[in-house]
Amino acid sequence: MPTAPDPYQVPNVTGEHRFPCDECGADLRFAPEKGLLVCDFCGNEQPIENGGSRHHPIRELDFRTALDARLPEAEIEETRVVQCPNCGARFEFDPAIHAAECPFCATPVVADTGSQRQIKPKAVLPFALDERTSHKALGEWLGSLWFAPNGVKQYARKGRKLQGVYVPYWTYDAQTKTRYSGQRGTVYYETRTVMRDGKRVQQRVQKIRWRSVSGRVARFFDDVLVLASRSLPKRYTDALGPWDLSELEPYRPEYLAGFRAEGYTVQLDEGYTEARAYMDRVIVRDVKFDIGGDRQRISSLDTDISNVTFKHILLPVWMAAYKYRGKTFRFVINGRTGRVQGERPYSAWKITFAVIGLAIVASIIGYLTAINQ
Repeated sequence: MPTAPDPYQVPNVTGEHRFPCDECGADLRFAPEKGLLVCDFCGNEQPIENGGSRHHPIRELDFRTALDARLPEAEIEETRVVQCPNCGARFEFDPAIHAAECPFCATPVVADTGSQRQIKPKAVLPFALDERTSHKALGEWLGSLWFAPNGVKQYARKGRKLQGVYVPYWTYDAQTKTRYSGQRGTVYYETRTVMRDGKRVQQRVQKIRWRSVSGRVARFFDDVLVLASRSLPKRYTDALGPWDLSELEPYRPEYLAGFRAEGYTVQLDEGYTEARAYMDRVIVRDVKFDIGGDRQRISSLDTDISNVTFKHILLPVWMAAYKYRGKTFRFVINGRTGRVQGERPYSAWKITFAVIGLAIVASIIGYLTAINQ
C-alpha cells in the first residue's frame, strides 16, 4: 500500500509555469492588465479556460483529516527545491539555471537537488497590476521617504526589475460557540464634599456598580487569513491588506505563467494556532458586547469549536530586494491594489544635515527674537 502523504513536509517555491504559444511556440505569460495569457514574441493572446468565472466553488479541506495525514493523494504535490541560505525561502530554478539571486533577499543561491511534498493550492488571487504600474507605485513610495539614501531612490528610477511572486497563505473556517460568565458594570456618580486649599468644595466621584452575568455567544469564522511564509517580514506583508478574498479564483497554473509561487514554510498546525489566537480575540470582543453596560469583566470562557476547514491559497506580491552597505532592504507591493510596504534605510548624512539645519534655524529664530525685545 502507498504511504499516506505527510502534509507537514516543508515545500518549495514552485518554478515558473510555462505554456507554449500555439502560434509561434514561445512561452506565454499571464498579463495582469488583460487577465489573459499573452505571447511577448508574436502578440498572440489566449484566454484562460474557466478563468474569471468563479462558477466552480473553492472546496475547503477538513483540518483534522490533514492533521492525521489522511488527505487524498490528489491534494498533494511533489516538487524540486532549493533553499536560500540567508532568508530560508524555498524555490525552484529553471533546469538550465544553476545559480541566481534569491527573489526575496537578493542573496546569491546555487541550485541544488531535492524534492518536497506539499498540500496543493486550492485558490489564487491573480495579479491585477503589471510590473510597470507596480514599479511606479514603488517609486512614489520611495520618493516620499525623506531620509532614504539617494542610492535607494535611484534604484527605483533606474527601472530595476521587480519579481512577481505568489505568496502562500492559509485560510481557516470554524464554527464557535462560547459560554461565559462575568460582570456588567454600570457607571454612576456620587457627590462628595472635600477640603481643597482650606475650602470646602464639592466633587463628583465616579463609581461602578457590578452585577454578575452569564450567557452564550456564537460566531462562524470565514477565511481567517494567516501568512504561510517566513521569507518576508510579517509586519510588512500583513500591512499589504486588506485582500479581497471574494475575488479568489480556483487554482489554475495559467495564472502563474511568468511568475513564481513560494511554497509554505509555516505548517498547517502552526497557522491554525495563529488563527485561533485571532478567533479568541474576536470572541472576547463579542462577549464584552453581549455583557453590555458601561464596563465589562470576564471571569470565564468556554469555547466549543467545530467544523474546522482550511485551504492553501496564493496571493500576488511584487517585490524587490536592494542591498545598501551590506544590508538587504526588501520592498513588497500588493499585486492588486499597489499598496507598498518595506524596510526603510536611513542616510546618516541626510539626518546629520537635517539636524544641523534645524539647529541653524533655531539659532536664527532665537537671535531675531532677542534683537526685537
